[in-house]
Amino acid sequence: MFPPFTLRYARFPERFFASFDPVPVASPRLVAFNRSLAEELGFELGAFDREEAAVWFAGNVVPPGAEPLAQAYAGHQFGGFVPRLGDGRAVLLGEVTDRQGRLRDIQLKGAGCTPFSRGGDGRAPLGPVLREYLVSEAMHAMGIPTTRALAAVTTGERVVRGIPEPGAILTRVASSHIRVGTFQYFAARGDADAIRELADHVIERHYPELARLSGNERYMALIEAIQARQAALIAKWMGVGFIHGVMNTDNTTVSGETIDYGPCAFMETYDPRTVFSAIDEGGRYAYANQPWIAQWNLARLAETLLPLIDSDQERAVEWATEVIKAFEAQYEAEWLAVMRAKLGLAREEAGDRALAESLLDAMHQGHADFTLTFRQLCEAAESGEADSALGDLFERPEVIEAWLERWRERLAQEPAAPSERARQMRLVNPAYIPRNHRVQQALTSAIDEDDFAPFEELLAVVTRPFEAQPGREDYSLPASPRERVFRTFCGT
Repeated sequence: MFPPFTLRYARFPERFFASFDPVPVASPRLVAFNRSLAEELGFELGAFDREEAAVWFAGNVVPPGAEPLAQAYAGHQFGGFVPRLGDGRAVLLGEVTDRQGRLRDIQLKGAGCTPFSRGGDGRAPLGPVLREYLVSEAMHAMGIPTTRALAAVTTGERVVRGIPEPGAILTRVASSHIRVGTFQYFAARGDADAIRELADHVIERHYPELARLSGNERYMALIEAIQARQAALIAKWMGVGFIHGVMNTDNTTVSGETIDYGPCAFMETYDPRTVFSAIDEGGRYAYANQPWIAQWNLARLAETLLPLIDSDQERAVEWATEVIKAFEAQYEAEWLAVMRAKLGLAREEAGDRALAESLLDAMHQGHADFTLTFRQLCEAAESGEADSALGDLFERPEVIEAWLERWRERLAQEPAAPSERARQMRLVNPAYIPRNHRVQQALTSAIDEDDFAPFEELLAVVTRPFEAQPGREDYSLPASPRERVFRTFCGT
């Protein structure tokens, strides 16, 4: 069933990981399977059997050719450094080469208590598994780099997180699971050889265009390349109102993919201070802080690579500081590109940033829904008759009326016809996101009633985010006052 494994990470020295076989579970049952992703990865599905698949994806049987392991890494968690974290409940089976020739990790999350578990049980509750499945696949459908969900199984066992819940295991797919924290793990141990080996692997796997470089230039360019991908990633998050909730350095990938959907959520009423994560009491990872937290995390990465950049630490720090300072301009350019597309602007004009920011200010003042506002702008781009519907999204419609006049003046400088402009805007402004109350309803139904129909329906909706879906219009609406979700939880 599984495609052949290549086992690149398992060939690293033993200090990079701990070999660990998944711990078998009592009664695995396949509750979600991403057939299109499986086909993309090269799985043989001609004689697909759900019961057999459940055994594989639960880790009860190790696939032929796999060498399961838990990866070592460290990380800054809410600003405090922990020198040894690692995969406490995740097991990397190995890598496969997909049908496009790309190397992809296959990992079981919730597969048992590894040597890095730090006192945990190594298991995962069903709710967080389904949340990650839903949100990661929605993010992929919106064109945002992310880990993917291949399968989810229930285990037939209970997991205690305050109260007993059904246990589950997620099969996660990634370009790699290498994090900023992976570099920090070896830097904390003064292991320069491991840092160099890891950096060379990252270049070969994610940035092959840098392989032609030599010496310190190679590693300087690596920091710049990782920074560029992170700037683009965070700009895309901001463009859909996504709040990660736990942007620790161990949750920051060097591939530029979104990883670890714990207390994540999507903002509804626009407020840059929005926080959902129950563990983020100080608002460190609030919506508006995400770009600058990314920059902070990248500075921690640069610190680990200083010995490879220059033997003179002062010169290395000076250079790295200049690179990290450049993140602000990189991010602003990426964010403005996202906002131009959302506003239907193909050309670049000097006042575009102010135009975008003034719309966000109006949304904040008018307590308007982030997603609905941008989606309704698509209609307004095609016809002024849609302006009243847009105004209805604002508690104070007058705050958007003046902005609309400025926007239309700006649109007059664009060459596209209104209908084509609106079509292009609908390709970047989703009608459907995994709204928090809908996610919670789907999880509650699965957890309390063993009913996965709401999960499957929501998954079908959010993986077609830009399409009109007649009969499913309610999924585009924000929560009513009684449905609002104010806190999300990590589930670890």
